[in-house]
Amino acid sequence: MTLKDKVSKKHLLINGEWVEAKEYSPLRSPYSGEVIAEIPLATEEETDQAIEAAQKATKLMAKMPAHQRAKILETLAHLLEERADEAAQIISIESAKPVTTAKGEVARTIETYKFAAEEAKRIHGETLSLDAARDGENRLGYTVREPIGVIGAITPFNFPMNLVAHKVGPAIAAGNSIVLKPASQTPLSSLFIAELLQEAGLPAGALNVVTGGGRVVGDKLVNDSRVSMITFTGSPRVGIGIRNKAGLKRVTLELGSNAAVIIDRDVDIDKIISRCVTGAFSNQGQVCISLQRVYAHEEVYDRFVEKFIEATKRLRIGDPLDPETDVSALISPNDVERTVDWILEAKQAGAIIATGGKSEGNVLHPTVILDADTHLKVSCQEVFAPIVLINKIQSIEEAINLVNDSNYGLQAGIYTNDVRTALDAAENLQVGGVMINDIPTFRVDNMPYGGVKESGTGREGLKYAVEEMTEMKLVVWNRN
Repeated sequence: MTLKDKVSKKHLLINGEWVEAKEYSPLRSPYSGEVIAEIPLATEEETDQAIEAAQKATKLMAKMPAHQRAKILETLAHLLEERADEAAQIISIESAKPVTTAKGEVARTIETYKFAAEEAKRIHGETLSLDAARDGENRLGYTVREPIGVIGAITPFNFPMNLVAHKVGPAIAAGNSIVLKPASQTPLSSLFIAELLQEAGLPAGALNVVTGGGRVVGDKLVNDSRVSMITFTGSPRVGIGIRNKAGLKRVTLELGSNAAVIIDRDVDIDKIISRCVTGAFSNQGQVCISLQRVYAHEEVYDRFVEKFIEATKRLRIGDPLDPETDVSALISPNDVERTVDWILEAKQAGAIIATGGKSEGNVLHPTVILDADTHLKVSCQEVFAPIVLINKIQSIEEAINLVNDSNYGLQAGIYTNDVRTALDAAENLQVGGVMINDIPTFRVDNMPYGGVKESGTGREGLKYAVEEMTEMKLVVWNRN
């Protein structure tokens, strides 16, 4: 019996109790359309109760010794490791992520919570040489980091377990309490992790999970004065709205991108094709740093295009629970309709649809587009779908300008064997992270991750997220 055979009614987690909501909505598989669960739609009142529970838990969490916070996170990682296959199936069913890719996400999630446990033990400040100033003689100064309080975490559908870990993990490590609003399509992963955290010994109220609409739950979190920080991953439109409404709250925003890679003339094309195809089509391209734009030097362009299309055509399309599946359904029918419209617009503007471009049900076939104008939606906006553009460039300088000609700036990559070219790219690409001899889709969970322009503000990655989720306090001793 699979999870699809066990349609269950889920509840809100408020103050350590599973609370039945006043209203529910069916959750359907993006691939099959089957109902897989009944999900609570929280009201503003129920969200208020979750915030109140988190507020009451702040003192307990702030006073909890670091070794205890670390132990909870270590236990969570161990419990998740024991139930890794179940966790991967949950991700696959609710998001249509191919199960092999989902297993990779679970492995990363385990690692992320282990990193969080380590960071709980090394939150520290610094001593200050106050006597560097004339009036600072015979004074001792140092800083400490204190938890910020209640954190409102709003997470997306595309990594429903690991991106939750990037908010919940550092929040617990830093001694905060959390109200978590998972994406409406992928709440099962969050509810599963909440159950494991209860088993791991997290105190009641330290984590509250409130499912429902953004205009009810999300707006309440953003507007409520008891919430000290909002950490959000999602679209620029929503992120900008959050920032505009948040007032003096601390806000971390991980937003969109249309990530690019540059291919220099000296690159061995055969060695990078598989990596580039993975970067473009993993999780149906529904990754913030999915490879969307390729700028290949004219001397290698034809070979790159030929090899890339060959590899794309070998991808297997099908049921996300089939271990052989590479590409499955997009998260919603609206996304299929939108991306097909964008492909049609590109074709009408003279771009070449080299492969793909068609849909079956909620599955969009992996699509390669050539000679796309920079002003087309598939080029200048975030497609968040299995679509990649390959364009010819005459110089690396031209490519860097094309990469930078974007409202986004999350990550970019460049393949080159010239050190000076690599250094120039690292200096001149207007992004939060530059990957030398790799795709922009590279991420490990302890590195600082975030972007510039409309790709967001602040950084994730456990050490850096802990810094975002704590306040610095200065202490000065006068020994005069």
